[in-house]
Amino acid sequence: MTNVSIMRFFLRLQYDGTNYNGWQVQPNGITVQEEIEKSISCLLRKNTAVIGCGRTDAGVHAEDYYLHFDTEEIDVCDFQDFKYRLNAKLPADIKILEMFKPDNQELHARFSALSRTYRYTIISEKDPFRNRFACEFRQYLDIDLMNNACKILSMYTDFSCFSKTGTQTATNNCIISEARWQRDGHVVSFTITADRFLRNMVRAICGTMIQIGTNKIGVKDLHTIIQSKDRSNSGMSMPAKGLSLINIKYDF
Repeated sequence: MTNVSIMRFFLRLQYDGTNYNGWQVQPNGITVQEEIEKSISCLLRKNTAVIGCGRTDAGVHAEDYYLHFDTEEIDVCDFQDFKYRLNAKLPADIKILEMFKPDNQELHARFSALSRTYRYTIISEKDPFRNRFACEFRQYLDIDLMNNACKILSMYTDFSCFSKTGTQTATNNCIISEARWQRDGHVVSFTITADRFLRNMVRAICGTMIQIGTNKIGVKDLHTIIQSKDRSNSGMSMPAKGLSLINIKYDF
């Protein structure tokens, strides 16, 4: 009997999350994972599951996303050809950028990620070229105050106050290594990097920061909010369409 060589392959991709009910397969709506699994399974002519680097929510986008799948090495001989055929099957709003076989076959798309970076985009006026990927908010935002508040985020690791309630995570601890706001004309963006994120965390942070940037609460109030570990004390969750996963780092 011939030994079957099962290998792990990674795909780097991007997608416009507007038309999807998030990344993860679920019974009540079409998802990015479902579309990719369906297309790969068709190419390989067998059911093939994929594991993504994170579970983006409905409407959230990804400019840089990784997944892995396991299959027989003989199934995927030509990476460029497989990528081309997979892109031909996928909808126009999902694109495979790269395919490779990592030297370390124990690498896991979700659990081996060292950091993740998200960007939230806000526009202060109508912008037809950014409308699908940004939240319109017309009030003036004081980003100096908001950047002062960002310094407070790095002082904490327990971000229960920004987590969606009812989740079954083992811990609400995250290590934030970067958080900053910047303005470019009518576009204000928030970039944040951490080792992991809780469900709804970035959008809740943005909602709280907007309260600070519009002088509804003070910068120092952020200490009290975080220490409370209570989601009801933080700001509203900003719309999903303004959020995009923009970078994942691994030790490839």
